[in-house]
Amino acid sequence: MNSNIEQFIIKFLTKEANLEELLQLELWINNPENETLFLEYIKTNTYANRVLKTYNKEQAKKIIAKRIKQEKRKTKSYNILKYAAVIIFGLLTTGYLYKNKWFNQDTPNTIPTVVNTNAILPGSDKATLTLEDGSIVILEKGKTMQTQNASSNGEQIVYTTQKNKDAKPKEIAYNYLNIPRGGQYHLVLSDGTAVWLNSESLLKYPVTFAEGLPREVELVYGEAYFDVSPSIEHNGSTFNVINQGQNIEVLGTQFNIKAYQDETIIYTTLVEGEVIISYNEKKRILAPNQQSSIDINNQTIDIYPIDVNTEISWRKGLFTFKGKPLKNIMKVLSRWYDVDVIFLNKDLESLKFKGVLGKDQNIEEVLAIMKTNTINDYEIKGKTIVLK
Repeated sequence: MNSNIEQFIIKFLTKEANLEELLQLELWINNPENETLFLEYIKTNTYANRVLKTYNKEQAKKIIAKRIKQEKRKTKSYNILKYAAVIIFGLLTTGYLYKNKWFNQDTPNTIPTVVNTNAILPGSDKATLTLEDGSIVILEKGKTMQTQNASSNGEQIVYTTQKNKDAKPKEIAYNYLNIPRGGQYHLVLSDGTAVWLNSESLLKYPVTFAEGLPREVELVYGEAYFDVSPSIEHNGSTFNVINQGQNIEVLGTQFNIKAYQDETIIYTTLVEGEVIISYNEKKRILAPNQQSSIDINNQTIDIYPIDVNTEISWRKGLFTFKGKPLKNIMKVLSRWYDVDVIFLNKDLESLKFKGVLGKDQNIEEVLAIMKTNTINDYEIKGKTIVLK
C-alpha cells in the first residue's frame, strides 16, 4: 500500500484528514484493485471493525461525493476538522466498509479464553485533586465540585482568576491533579491554558499565576497535551513546563509530553508553534511535526520528524499504533484498562502491530483483533492478561 494512502486512512480514522486528503482517498478507493487492500487495512482496526457491519461501495461513493459538495458550498475556507467528522459519521452510520459476504468469509470465529472479565473496563474521566490546604477531592463523572477558584462538572476542572488590581502579591498556592491508571482528565488553568492528562499522570500547577512572572507548571510524571494561552494575552509572560530536569518554554502553542515513571525516554511532540527545550545545559528548538526524545540515562537529546496525528490520537479517543512493538503497546493498554500483562512467550514482546483502537473498546475486542494478527492466544485472569 502506498505510504501516503496509508497516512490518509489513519488520518481519516482519527478525524484529521483535510479536504485534499479525503479527495485523494476517494479516488484511490474508486479503483477496484484497491478495494481488497482497503478492506484488509480496516480489518486491523477494531475502532472501525466493531462499528461497521455492511459494505456498499457504490453507496459509499455517493456519500463521499455528496459531503464534498456540501462542504464546498458551505464555505470556501473549509472547516477541515468538522468536515472530516461529518464524513466519518456518515460512513459509519450507513455501513460504508463491509459487505457481509466479504467480511464473514475472511474472518474466523474466534473464541478467546476469558476468566472473570467483569472487573476490566475501559478508562474514564476521573482524577484526585489535592488542594493548597492539603485536602483531597475525588473528581469523576456525575460529581460536581466548587471551590473559590475552580469548578468541576465531573469531566473537567476549570480555574478562574479573580482580578483585583489593588490586591497585594501573595505566596503562590499550588494544586495537584493526579490521574490514576484507567483514568483521564481535562483541566483549564487560570490563564486559559487547556491541558489533557492521560492515565497515570500527575500535574502540579498554581491556582493563580503571578503577575509579571513566567507561568510555570510541572508534569511530575505521565502524559499531557497542552494548548497554551498565548503570551501576548498575558503581557508577554512565557509558559514553562518542567519535567524530570527538562524545561519547555513556549509563547503559545500546542504540544504533547510523554514522560512516564517506568520509562527512561521523555518524548515531546510539537503540533503547532515553537518551543525551546532545555535539558542538561543543552537547548534545542522544536518545530511543528517534530518530536524530541531525551534519554535520561545518556542525557542526550534527539530531534526527528514525526506523524503528529499518530502521537496525539489518544486525546481524541483513539490509540493509533503504527508498527510498534507489542511490549510498548501493552504498556499503553495496561495503563488505560488498569491491568497487568504477562508475556508467556518473550518473543511476542518484539512483534509489531498496526491498528487504530477505540479507547471505549472493551478489552476482549482489542485482544481478539490482536489474536488475528499478532498473538497466538491469550487468557484473562481477574485483572491480569496473559499473552501466549
